[in-house]
Amino acid sequence: MSARTDTSIPATHGHVHEVKGGKDLLKLSLAALGVVYGDIGTSPLYTVKECFTGPHSVAPTHANVLGILSLIFWALTIVIVVKYLTFIMRADNRGEGGILALLALVSSGDKARTSAKTTAVLVMLGLFGASLLLGEGMLTPAISVLSAMEGLGIATHALERAVVPITCIILITLFLAQKRGTARVGAIFGPTTLVWFITIAAVGLPWVRRHPEVLLAINPYYAVRFFIHNGTHGFFVLGSVVLCITGGEALYADMGHFGKKPIRSAWYFVAYPALLINYCGQGALLLEKGTAAQHPFYELVSGWMLYPLVGIAALATIVASQALISGAYSVTQQAVQLGYSPRVSIVHTSEHAEGQIYIPEINTMLMVACITLVLAFRDSSKLAAAYGIAVTGTMSITSILFYALAVRKWGWSKWTAGSLVALFLAIDLAFFSANLVKFFHGGWVPIAMGAVLFTIMLTWKRGRAALGAYMMGAALPLEMFMDDVEKTKPHRVPGTAVFMTSNPDGAPPVLLHHFKHNQVLHKQVILLSVATSHDPEVPTEDRVAVRDVGHGFYQVTASYGFMQTPNVLDILAVCAERGLKTEPQMVSYYLGRETLLTTGRSGMAKWRKALFGFLSRNARPATAFFRIPANRVVELGIQIEL
Repeated sequence: MSARTDTSIPATHGHVHEVKGGKDLLKLSLAALGVVYGDIGTSPLYTVKECFTGPHSVAPTHANVLGILSLIFWALTIVIVVKYLTFIMRADNRGEGGILALLALVSSGDKARTSAKTTAVLVMLGLFGASLLLGEGMLTPAISVLSAMEGLGIATHALERAVVPITCIILITLFLAQKRGTARVGAIFGPTTLVWFITIAAVGLPWVRRHPEVLLAINPYYAVRFFIHNGTHGFFVLGSVVLCITGGEALYADMGHFGKKPIRSAWYFVAYPALLINYCGQGALLLEKGTAAQHPFYELVSGWMLYPLVGIAALATIVASQALISGAYSVTQQAVQLGYSPRVSIVHTSEHAEGQIYIPEINTMLMVACITLVLAFRDSSKLAAAYGIAVTGTMSITSILFYALAVRKWGWSKWTAGSLVALFLAIDLAFFSANLVKFFHGGWVPIAMGAVLFTIMLTWKRGRAALGAYMMGAALPLEMFMDDVEKTKPHRVPGTAVFMTSNPDGAPPVLLHHFKHNQVLHKQVILLSVATSHDPEVPTEDRVAVRDVGHGFYQVTASYGFMQTPNVLDILAVCAERGLKTEPQMVSYYLGRETLLTTGRSGMAKWRKALFGFLSRNARPATAFFRIPANRVVELGIQIEL
């Protein structure tokens, strides 16, 4: 193989966590177990049940049981082990994962090899995939917690009416706990999830011993035979089988929270074996009881053992939604920094890990959506009928972006990358197609929510581009402005004025507006530009560049990663180290308060202009987002026609 088509993947190092020994690895693996694998870990509660009792179920015959188990085994192996843990997680953007981190990598590749049109298509796919992931994330907490609470109705019919109210109370508690941070939540949830995995393996193992023939399901022959015997109906059963791998995309999105090695260790040593044992145990139970088994998971035990199993399941499913919740935070932060989302409140919950964040707006949105879904569907089987379309769509898009990355940036041959991605897409698209029949049974909910989020992202990106073009046209070349300053010699007042600008080479409209009306300038003027890098994190020593342009004017360019939040005070502190000193009490920050009009010629549709205006008015203020002291800010009104 030539050097051009070498398939080796460049080594990259996580920017959030560095495992420093066995104890550190054990601690992070335990936390990752609780945060990352809650969704996949609790799927045995409903996956097998839906395959044999759901709307597209099959009879629990010997051939069908082994066929379903074989499909589950190979789905977990190919999608989670091969695709995500082996390949997709290597596509890390300096330690950060998720579909937008992957999109940033693709966008920063060798553009000479790819047309602008192809790049635009990839960006659109990435945005749509991220939107679908957020849309599907609203179903995950609802179905996970509700499915466990239904165990109360199996243990005692007296609590059947309390299932929905208890589910809502638990969900509210879960979302309120998010502000404590991923690390603290993981520290609490990790041991709980470990107990859960040990439990599901323990209750499944006796049944595997009674019917060891279920282990034959490792042979893909049984999966192939299942499709041959069941035809089209067997294909639609994939819509239930997919429930065993939901959470795989969140696994990738959460990579920046814990790092690759802890996530892989938690899977191979705990989650994977426990899941396989439990699924095989449920299959063995179906071989013995047949149609008499209505809830194969809970029927793995009997008598008094049912009550502690319901209790452990209840605790486990409280954390099952954590992967999508923390993943949603990561995706949102990336979207904000990459310019695809309005500014939101990003709270860093750890002094040591940049990737551990909490976003109140997203938390509230997910909580309201989850409660609404529980009250609307009121049954986990009905929610399962709505589950799968969006997440399999996101998985398919991830495969396509991985192909683009491998070819554009890693230099893989199209044949090598195409062969691997063809395998991934064969699985992804099969699951996606099988789930399409769910669309009118509730599957439209995450699709509709994803479409709304996609529209918002695209509108914000186009609106900011149009706004940037206007600002570029309204700005005066800096050299021309400096010539004017030298000629007119305006009165200079003590102190420092900081003007935020997106164009580092021009005098921003806010500066021109201020100079026109006030006819004075501060002795020291800083033109501050904040840019977002395609890297997740930019080191402090490489973050700020200072240029003296004369007459007390300085150009300051600050570069932040898409997983970092800009801080103007920190930027000025770095400037002081570079010789540009300021006194905090003598600094004024000048910002423009834009009034957006829809009468311009930007090419955006009027409804999109109106939406962009609404988003702009409700975005987090620049003073808060950039952490500018509010009592030092001067805002100047500017009318802008889009």
